[in-house]
Amino acid sequence: MRIRATVVAVTGALALSAFAVPAAQAAPTAGPAVTFSNMKVNKGKNIVVGATGKVAVPVTYTLTKPADLSASSFESGPLVYRGTTLGSSTNPMIISDAPGKCTAASTTVLNCSATIYVSAEYGDVANSEAGAWKVGGLAIANDAQSEADAKWQGGLGTTKVLRQSKLTVNASPEPVKKGRTITVTGKLTRANWDTNTYGGYSGVYAQLQFRKKGSTTYSTVKSVKTTSTGGLSTTVKASVDGYYRYTFVGTATTAPVSAAGDYIDVQ
Repeated sequence: MRIRATVVAVTGALALSAFAVPAAQAAPTAGPAVTFSNMKVNKGKNIVVGATGKVAVPVTYTLTKPADLSASSFESGPLVYRGTTLGSSTNPMIISDAPGKCTAASTTVLNCSATIYVSAEYGDVANSEAGAWKVGGLAIANDAQSEADAKWQGGLGTTKVLRQSKLTVNASPEPVKKGRTITVTGKLTRANWDTNTYGGYSGVYAQLQFRKKGSTTYSTVKSVKTTSTGGLSTTVKASVDGYYRYTFVGTATTAPVSAAGDYIDVQ
């Protein structure tokens, strides 16, 4: 859930706004005497978000607390954010919809897990925000009455939130005589988070790759630059039976993708 103002919550719902504070006011660093560590977002993989729907992002983390602080006296959850500091006025920020579930490893250590949901369709991300995000945590006392009852902790790592890409391929004619020319076309598109559609990704390179029949390995044949609409087209000479595909290695804002191979029967 995207939070654009305060996100301090009480009685069980981390994503509810409970306290209104001016946007320029920094959040206090008080709250439950806990420390977040070992925050692992999406099993270390990039978060790839499409134009519609939502992505469930698993998060695990450790909480360290005083032995005399009851684990049932507060709630905690992970979040991702952009910017240099973390607090209730941080924008943008996406926080787990529900508190983390924690298991005691000792009187002072809790092992926790939670899920962050990310959706372009519901305004969690914009095109300008694709790329690197930071990781943080929020803990709130169950009897919270003010902003001071929240503990914010940023700088717990980084993750990438990337625009989903799609790639097609078609090799023709088929079947084809050995030595004849094959034309391999395709199209690279990516999620537009601002319009909730997919559009052509122009001016980037995809690699044309070939896998011989009976092999499990693709080899790069050449690089092909996309057109203004994301189109791809090139020619090669037919040699042996096998599969052609385009593959895109990704950019700082867009996830990598490979098309399923298109089989060519060479006679």
